[in-house]
Amino acid sequence: MDWQEPAIVLSIAAHGEGDLLATLLTPRGAWRGLARGGASRRQAGIWQPGNILTARWVARLPEQLGTFSAELVRPVAALAMPDPDHLALLEAACALVAQALPEREPAPESFAGLLRLFAGIDIPGFALPELCRWEMVLLRELGFGLDFNSSAGGNDRLAYVSPRTGRAVTLSEAGDWVDRLFPLPEFLLADEGETSLKECAQALRVTGHFLERDVFGARHRPLPLARTRLYERLSGKLEQEERTHAR
Repeated sequence: MDWQEPAIVLSIAAHGEGDLLATLLTPRGAWRGLARGGASRRQAGIWQPGNILTARWVARLPEQLGTFSAELVRPVAALAMPDPDHLALLEAACALVAQALPEREPAPESFAGLLRLFAGIDIPGFALPELCRWEMVLLRELGFGLDFNSSAGGNDRLAYVSPRTGRAVTLSEAGDWVDRLFPLPEFLLADEGETSLKECAQALRVTGHFLERDVFGARHRPLPLARTRLYERLSGKLEQEERTHAR
C-alpha cells in the first residue's frame, strides 16, 4: 500500500541511529511513519514540525507503520523561528492536532485550515487570528462545533458565548448572567477587519475552554502544554499592553 499527499509535519522523535519517527497531517488524517535518514544533516531540515511537504507513505500491509519519503514545499519552521510569537503559535497548533485527531481518520477541513495558517505564518497580523479560526474548524471536525450563527433568542447583537452550550448569546439575553459568559470577538463572526491582541486572547479563551472540556477532558488528558503556554504568553503581553496604556 502507498499514497502520496501534501502533508504538514506535526511531530518527530528519534528512532535508532539517524532515523526519525514522524507524524504528519494529510487530507487522509494524521499518519505515523518512519523517515529513514531523517535525522541526517541532509534531511534534518525537511522533518521540522510545521514544515509543509509533499510526502509519500509506503508499507507492505495497511496496518504496518510504513516509511515516509518527502520533498520540502515550504520551510515553515525556519520562517517562524525568528519570531518567538510565531514559533509558540506553530508549536501550539502542531501539538493540538497531533493529540486531538484520531490517527488515520480523514480530517480535510483541519488539514486545509492548518495549511492556510502555516502558509502565511510569516505575514504580519495574519497568523494569530487565523489560529483562532482554525481552532473552531478543528472543534467542528471533531464533532464539537460552536454555533455563532444564531442565538437561543433575541434580536440584538451577538456579544457573548455560553460556556455550557457553545452558542452565541445576545446583549439582551445576557442579563444577570453576563459575568458567566465569554465575550464573543467580532472577528469570529466575519473574515474581515483588523483584529486586536485582546480579541485574539478572548477567542483563544473560548476555543481553549471547549478543547479542554470536550476534546481532551473526555479523554482525561490536559490541554497540550504548548497551547497553554501560548495563551499565557498572549495574556502576559496583553497585561503589559494595558499597563502601558494606563500610564
